[in-house]
Amino acid sequence: MDEEKMAKVAFLGLGVMGYPMAAHLKNKGGHDLTVYNRTAEKAQKWVEEHGGQHAATPAEAAKGQDFVFACVGNDDDLRQITIGKDGAFASMSTGAIFIDNTTASAEVARELAVAATKGGFGFLDAPVSGGQAGAENGILTVMVGGETETFERAKPVIDAYARMVGLMGPAGSGQLTKMVNQICIAGLVQGLAEGIHFGKQAGLDIEKVVDVISKGAAGSWQMENRHRTMDASKYDFGFAVDWMRKDLGICLEEADRNGASLPVTALVDQFYKDVQAMGGRRWDTSSLLARLERK
Repeated sequence: MDEEKMAKVAFLGLGVMGYPMAAHLKNKGGHDLTVYNRTAEKAQKWVEEHGGQHAATPAEAAKGQDFVFACVGNDDDLRQITIGKDGAFASMSTGAIFIDNTTASAEVARELAVAATKGGFGFLDAPVSGGQAGAENGILTVMVGGETETFERAKPVIDAYARMVGLMGPAGSGQLTKMVNQICIAGLVQGLAEGIHFGKQAGLDIEKVVDVISKGAAGSWQMENRHRTMDASKYDFGFAVDWMRKDLGICLEEADRNGASLPVTALVDQFYKDVQAMGGRRWDTSSLLARLERK
């Protein structure tokens, strides 16, 4: 079998990220796909749109597959579909590889890597960055933890939905790298929100301001892609505040373990708590500006 061209693949979890990621594996990667979702109707809908098969349980979906991908909500969801009742690990083939795209803790990644080794198959923690748009366009950044040989086998398959795929170190390193990503974004978005707020209070044309400063040292993806919607107070899209708070909670828990000091991250997490209290649980993370503009 030429894994780069054709593999038997399962995908567990068809949320806003998993749904298009699975589609890229089927349509762009050309792989034979079996999907599983907790809500069976969504799996059926995916198959109607893209072909392939759907399974009733993670174990059924994983049976006989070369690669099994997962993208679910949190550590508990991940344990449920892997080592829980009817979990995928019970039916994984010897030599197969489980690739976890969930943003979860490094602790659960290490735990599942040990379980996979005992089961005779590979495991990669491979959280992604790029949001729903990145998933839909197949240009996600994938941060991977695991063994080099396992990574080299899986990378050509992961490439179907990614623009950048990097091996960061042993099991858990992918999740730790994703934490660095979220820590950087949290402080950056708060700074952007304060800058736009200040500019509006000063009577400046935000579009003109960003057109100039985005070409200098202050420029960022967030500035380029979010300044217009922030200026227009539009937040009903994108990476939800609830998800960001989950991610920042993981960062802060890990910092407690490794001794890192994250004062700005802790502060921005509380700012997002304020946004949740304003009714913005599903707003984009750029809604930090709404907190500053509330009357």
